[in-house]
Amino acid sequence: MQVAARNKLSAPPRLAKNGLRITPLGGLGEVGRNMTVFEHHGKLLIVDIGVLFPEDHQPGIDVILPDFTSIRDRLDDIVGIVLTHGHEDHIGGVPYLLKERADIPLYGSELTLAFITAKLKEHRITPKTMQVKAGDRQKAGPFDLEFVAVNHSIPDSLAVFIRTSAGSVLHTGDFKMDQFPLDGRITDLRAFARLGEEGVDVFLTDSTNAEVPGFTMSERDLTPAIDRVFATSPRRVIVSSFASHVHRIQQVLDAAHANGRKVAFVGRSMVRNMKIARELGYLSIPKGLVVDFRKIQSMPDHKITLICTGSQGEPMAALARMANGDHQIQVGEGDTVLMASSLIPGNENAIYGIINKLIDLGANIVHKGNAKVHVSGHASAGELVYCYNIVGPKNVLPVHGESKHLHANADLARRTGVPEDRVVVGFDGVVVDLVDGKIKVAGKVDAGLVYVDGQTIGTATEDTLAERRMLSGGGVVTVVALIDPKTHKPVEPVEFLTKGFVHDKKTFEGAAAQVEKALAQSKTDKIDDIAEIEQIVVDTVSNHLRRTYRREPAVMAVVIDS
Repeated sequence: MQVAARNKLSAPPRLAKNGLRITPLGGLGEVGRNMTVFEHHGKLLIVDIGVLFPEDHQPGIDVILPDFTSIRDRLDDIVGIVLTHGHEDHIGGVPYLLKERADIPLYGSELTLAFITAKLKEHRITPKTMQVKAGDRQKAGPFDLEFVAVNHSIPDSLAVFIRTSAGSVLHTGDFKMDQFPLDGRITDLRAFARLGEEGVDVFLTDSTNAEVPGFTMSERDLTPAIDRVFATSPRRVIVSSFASHVHRIQQVLDAAHANGRKVAFVGRSMVRNMKIARELGYLSIPKGLVVDFRKIQSMPDHKITLICTGSQGEPMAALARMANGDHQIQVGEGDTVLMASSLIPGNENAIYGIINKLIDLGANIVHKGNAKVHVSGHASAGELVYCYNIVGPKNVLPVHGESKHLHANADLARRTGVPEDRVVVGFDGVVVDLVDGKIKVAGKVDAGLVYVDGQTIGTATEDTLAERRMLSGGGVVTVVALIDPKTHKPVEPVEFLTKGFVHDKKTFEGAAAQVEKALAQSKTDKIDDIAEIEQIVVDTVSNHLRRTYRREPAVMAVVIDS
């Protein structure tokens, strides 16, 4: 198989006249911020623009975007954005690209477009939407699009078949092969087979569960376990879920209704999305079952169900705030918290931290690890193998997964008969060209992590995060030196001010002497610029604390000439 080597690739050459270029800008090496750009005859088609949620080592970051650098000077060439489904890791980044060009057409199903339209309203963007359904075909510049029904953990998910004069691509989006889905909408394997007969030149497949053997359990099989939670819980049932997981929330609503409980939605995104799903007919709610959050709080505990966000340990989500005791819902002894989610790689520490806090508050925690209350929305290895054998692709580019998932998926493709030299394991920014029916790695483009920090986009860098980690881990030391401008000697003892840095009387004795020596040397070296002198002081104190005490606080210097 072709394994793209990041450090050996350069910018790609000009695309062959009748070639198709595929450039994943996110989703390869991570489960999140999915985005793939297709180029043909000078035009660009984008499939999904999602976000990635930050991990512990990225403090202060709200979300992480794909890097638009490689297409920013070609915004006018974009003929459309295909949205495979309404999860944040596939649509969350759309507002940020539309801020740069608002009239790019969005292709998606009814529910997907409803979710993204509501999100864009918050950004004061009115999108140009092109609603499609399974079986529809649409032209977008030189791209001929056909949409195929797939089953996932959200209704109305679609795969997309892209026909071009250079060849065809089948992009699965996120999918699984639940044969008994709650809404009766299965992954359309007959369409997959038909497209396979026509010829699939490149198959982009969901890799998330490629390491998981066998087949994913049907969502219908979860109903007894969810019912049991509601039947046996002595007080409130608090359910955390993605705000877009309509199927799971439907099961929760059914269980609550059967057990005589009222339901309230908690959290802005949860309230918004469930309202949309209900209005469009994707969510069935018996009359009187859902009540306002303020009203439900006066009801007896055993009659209450609360549905909120936070199943992935998001620090500002409702569940995390309950666990930390700073939410108006106070979790207590006898409450049951049902976490209807799978662990997304990278979120484990945050999720387990919340679970432990909730247990300390006296809650009973039910999750995928101890009860059959959730199944993944992604195809396991057995399902992927069936797809490979049905589609019979000529070339394969695994997407949507960490490196280990991509390699596992590539191995499945190889074992089903796809030639090794036609399977590419890539990374964000890898450029893959389809020319004369064969794919090859052509180079790479910039595809770094773009951080959203409050209202700023791309301003926070890895250096910024390193400084934040230093501040949180080692505290701050500020060095104040009042010096004689003629000699650079301190006219008063050097002062050390600290925040969050634990020290004793002896800690800075050696540092002061080192600073005085460095100041004297700066005069010898004829350095008179205050900023340069301050940097010398910073380096001197940092090196001293590192060598002597193995401490690495953030060091700042204020040098004043008297």
